[in-house]
Amino acid sequence: MVIPNKKKRTWLAATGVGSLLSLAVIWTALAANEPVLTISKTGANQYSVVITNGTNTAYYELYHTPVVADAAYPWMLLVIGTQGQTNFSVDGGPTMAGFFFVGVGNDWDGDGVQNYRDANPNSTNFGQLTITVDSPTNGVVFQ
Repeated sequence: MVIPNKKKRTWLAATGVGSLLSLAVIWTALAANEPVLTISKTGANQYSVVITNGTNTAYYELYHTPVVADAAYPWMLLVIGTQGQTNFSVDGGPTMAGFFFVGVGNDWDGDGVQNYRDANPNSTNFGQLTITVDSPTNGVVFQ
């Protein structure tokens, strides 16, 4: 008669539980609804950009660039959506070509300053963007 090794059974059980937990984490990560864009031309120089798996609680920002991964053509903010907005209308201009990107959230670094007002929306080391004009002011009021 063979007596099973208790340590071996414990090790196998721990490995099985660990594998199940790993599978659950991977499954959850893969099941996350990443924004998917559907882009269609709606008229002369007009485009409709729709986020097909957006949520009604998220904020989305729409960006555009004519060339990907080229420092001469950075991503430019086109539209700041309201909460839950998943449909955007974009004026393409005469030569609109390129790529769109959707940023999820309106305060990426969590510093309380919305991205469009943040000096660097990816870092808490910077606050709200401010511009000071020293000269020539000639009594001009900037708002």
